[in-house]
Amino acid sequence: MMFYVYSGCRSKVLFSAFLLMATFVGIRGGYAQIDGNVERLSNGKFTLAFERTTGELQELTSVKDSASFLVDNIVSSGSPWEIIIDGVEKSSRIDAGAASNFSTSRTAAGLELTWAGFEGLPKDFRVTASIDLIPDSAMSVWRIRVDGTEGTLIRKVTFPRIAGLADLDEEELAVPDWMGSLLKSPREAMTPGGSGFGWEYPGHMSMQFISLYNPHGAGIYLASDDTLAHSKTFTLSKDTTGMLVYGVDNYPSYEKHLSSYEPPYAFLIGGFQGDWFTAAQLYKRWAEKQHWSRDSRLVNGKVPDWVQNTSYWVWNRGRAANVLPPAVALSERLDSRVSVLWHWWHGKSYDDSFPEYFPPRDGDEVFKAAVSKAQQQGINALVYMNALKWGPSTQSWVDEGAERFAAKDIDGNMLSHVYNIFTKKALTNMCEATDFWKQKYASLVDTAVNQYGLGGVYMDQICLNRRCYDPIHGHAIGGGNYWMQHVAQKDHLIRANFPKGGTQALAGEGVGENWLPHLDAFLALQVSKERYAGVHHWQTIPLFQAVYHEYGITFGNYSSLLTPPYDEKWPQDQAPDDTETPLDPEFNSQFLMEQARSFVWGMQPMIANYQPFLDTIRKDEIDFLERLAHVRQAGLDYFVFGEFLRSPSLDIPTENIAISRLSIYAGRSGNVTRFENEFPLVYASAWRSKEGNVAVALASISRADYEVDFEIDAEEYSIGSSGTIYLHDESGKRKLGAYGGKRSEIKFSLPPRGICFVEFVPASPTG
Repeated sequence: MMFYVYSGCRSKVLFSAFLLMATFVGIRGGYAQIDGNVERLSNGKFTLAFERTTGELQELTSVKDSASFLVDNIVSSGSPWEIIIDGVEKSSRIDAGAASNFSTSRTAAGLELTWAGFEGLPKDFRVTASIDLIPDSAMSVWRIRVDGTEGTLIRKVTFPRIAGLADLDEEELAVPDWMGSLLKSPREAMTPGGSGFGWEYPGHMSMQFISLYNPHGAGIYLASDDTLAHSKTFTLSKDTTGMLVYGVDNYPSYEKHLSSYEPPYAFLIGGFQGDWFTAAQLYKRWAEKQHWSRDSRLVNGKVPDWVQNTSYWVWNRGRAANVLPPAVALSERLDSRVSVLWHWWHGKSYDDSFPEYFPPRDGDEVFKAAVSKAQQQGINALVYMNALKWGPSTQSWVDEGAERFAAKDIDGNMLSHVYNIFTKKALTNMCEATDFWKQKYASLVDTAVNQYGLGGVYMDQICLNRRCYDPIHGHAIGGGNYWMQHVAQKDHLIRANFPKGGTQALAGEGVGENWLPHLDAFLALQVSKERYAGVHHWQTIPLFQAVYHEYGITFGNYSSLLTPPYDEKWPQDQAPDDTETPLDPEFNSQFLMEQARSFVWGMQPMIANYQPFLDTIRKDEIDFLERLAHVRQAGLDYFVFGEFLRSPSLDIPTENIAISRLSIYAGRSGNVTRFENEFPLVYASAWRSKEGNVAVALASISRADYEVDFEIDAEEYSIGSSGTIYLHDESGKRKLGAYGGKRSEIKFSLPPRGICFVEFVPASPTG
């Protein structure tokens, strides 16, 4: 059984729903009736209507909110599906309008729609969609089956497809693009007939839902309930008529002998009231019951203690002398555990020579000695190893015949990309489903851990998925869920080589629900998105943390007070003169903003390109780090193991601050691109510990006092009718007062650049 509880602090209790995963036999979730020229399906909460002769979608309405999610008189095709079929010379597209036969039948919970009679296709080719309503909720469940496919090559099946989505006014689009992204007025960012937006799951799309809503009104929730990580693409675009179209591209195995295709998962479409956090809670009620949540390494106590207790990460690059001693110095300054993310440690150049990592550029003996000494001083290092790429320009590519095991696109071409702007040499995606690549990578990690004594490996690009169409690899061709199956196998191979009783860790780039059982920590750099992407309309939001914070550790930051370094292995004639020199002080507020976000979003914070001389020339900023580390360590029950809650309403001041955009690599000229934009000066969040206590975290980057003034609703936050309030800041913990009754007002003054959390501890039942 799949259990959804739809709730949110803003809207109290919105609605509840129960979804049976297998069948809906015996459950009448709605009723179907003929109404004029449409077949209507309604349960009093949600209504859908399909045109009687074609099956095109005509109505999508949340009854309670009187919200119609489709425009009147849809100009474009309302076909709820599209299929792309590849022929000998060209591809063809079919949809509901191409069928000469259409019929409907009623089921226990909804409607079954069937299309048949397609010109040029086998006579038994047919498409069947079932649309069910969940009892007593504004949520519908969609499934599709395509029969009679033998002899055809299906490139993709787009289902569900919702054309003509109505403008909800003040629209916001929330998407789990890795950590999470929010776009206001999304229609303005799309061109009619253009490609629009697409999000690959599993991969950059870390969870299976998007939401389009008016934060003061109704919204539409669009999701799938795939428990086995099949490859799919969620899309949102404008068609040539300017209508907004939602769709999910599903990928059958690209084989002619298959007689049918039926995704083993369903899709959900429904209405809600609230915002991105509300949508996250809708998803969370299902997500926390899935195997990746039950099997998460953090939940099961498998994440090494040193990872859980890391106070700060240092992301430095190059030889050991530039990486480990600065981390030791920061650890002494903070008087807490510091860990290292280490790039450019390997013997050859970055971003073109992978996977030829060994020997380290320091040489074996110097490298081993430096790693051992740092560990004795409490510093563990994760070294960079790309989990997906091999450089075709390397000698090992030729010697080991790596091309055979590279992922191929639908035309049989390798998936290659040039990342290195200095050498122009490409990297190629390897196929995770090949034993060759899994064993190759596992052997590299084995060497790093057992020969060089490292604390673990940072697996760059691990939280990605590739569809491979190479028929000799032994997996389903193109679509399917083989990728995550083989990620799990690779994880097992790697960890089988770890020393018994050891504390080695694996971290990965990005976040993703399917990787929770396999990674100890997730590098989430979107907290610093402005620094690598500049200022634009997409805003980073902690969407993944709102669903999965207590299931996985997120860490990382691109936050730096220095210009980037330059790899000594790259062409020296392109090296700029100002590597690792102080950035203009006008960008200090940006640095503080990134650190404040990390704190309130429940991440382990990081500083990139740290050197001890910053303690003097950027004293205020490093002092901020020190205070943040101390406050955060006092609240690990919240910031590592706690559940992300909606922050109480606060009046937050804003200010224009200068933003620097500069690649993690020093560009040819080393120039900084400057932006300026309005940002909050105070950042806030709320958390619930496993013991049931609640904390409100606050971090100010303002130069002025901030008068904290908010109300806490005891019922909303489930903290009982009375209890004690404590304030945790750089001075320690002290009693702030008590709360009682339904609502309590909290007031105090937060000093300039203050960091704290306010803790609400319910009174014990006996006292």
